[in-house]
Amino acid sequence: MGDARSLLIRQRTREADGIVSLVLVDPEGCALPRWSPGAHIDIEVPPGAVRQYSLCGQPDELGTWRIAILKEPNGTGGSRYVHEALRPGMTIGAHGPRNNFPLVDADRYLFIAGGIGITPILPMISKVAGRDADWQLLYGGRHRSSMAFLAELSAYGSHVSVVPEDEFGLLDLKAALADTAPDAAIYCCGPEPLIAAVERACSEDLRPDPYVERFKPDPNRPTAPQTGTEHEFEVLLEKSGLTLVVPPDRSILEVVEEAGVMAFSSCREGYCGCCETAVLEGEVDHRDDYLFGEDRETGKKMMICVSRSRSPRLVLDL
Repeated sequence: MGDARSLLIRQRTREADGIVSLVLVDPEGCALPRWSPGAHIDIEVPPGAVRQYSLCGQPDELGTWRIAILKEPNGTGGSRYVHEALRPGMTIGAHGPRNNFPLVDADRYLFIAGGIGITPILPMISKVAGRDADWQLLYGGRHRSSMAFLAELSAYGSHVSVVPEDEFGLLDLKAALADTAPDAAIYCCGPEPLIAAVERACSEDLRPDPYVERFKPDPNRPTAPQTGTEHEFEVLLEKSGLTLVVPPDRSILEVVEEAGVMAFSSCREGYCGCCETAVLEGEVDHRDDYLFGEDRETGKKMMICVSRSRSPRLVLDL
């Protein structure tokens, strides 16, 4: 998860209905680690939980990190704690930054954001605008009053299209793609229906897959094993010196926690990357929605909340 640190809340700002931003600094005034557009940090919220929030400030401002949080009435309590309890002058635990939504180099971009999904897009826009790339942002939300950072985005003029649903209806993705060059990199973050619609529109337009970041697991990605049935296996925790048995009906994370070993986690559904653990030996049965490409193929890391073992034993760096 990166180095743990305590951060001071320097500023709290209401950005829109149900959305507040926090500006975080080192209590001693030290510089914070560098980050790149698309990165997020992990914030500790009681009791013992961790939540991920995209960094939405400027990457070259090494003294501050800014995050924005949507209050979710039906959530698990993390966002409610941020909105109701955290105030300037308080400190919070943080880990990171980490980036599983990096900005690729391209000459042209189309950014599509829905609601709080604007947060990782903001620093991307700042980056590409600073090097005079060709780009457009299509930004949707239920109401104008619920859409954060509109004042900041207004500085970009005609590059930004703000589309509140109650005024203009749903985003016209087909029209947006028709006005976008075939070689443009397409980025999307927001609620699942929007991401699914963008992926479908790109497929129908015979474009490469868009770059997306989800707040929940991809419902279309299979998590069940492709072959065989669930089986019991051993995990050797190298640092702790423990050998544990993982039964068919329990996750590695659950067994590790029960043994009293500290393992960070958040979503417990395989999409946030919080419980990423190095694999020293064994064959991983990946069932997450976080690792892709070489990270998945090499089998050197895994998400212990959902992934399992294809071999009789795994050796983990825990």
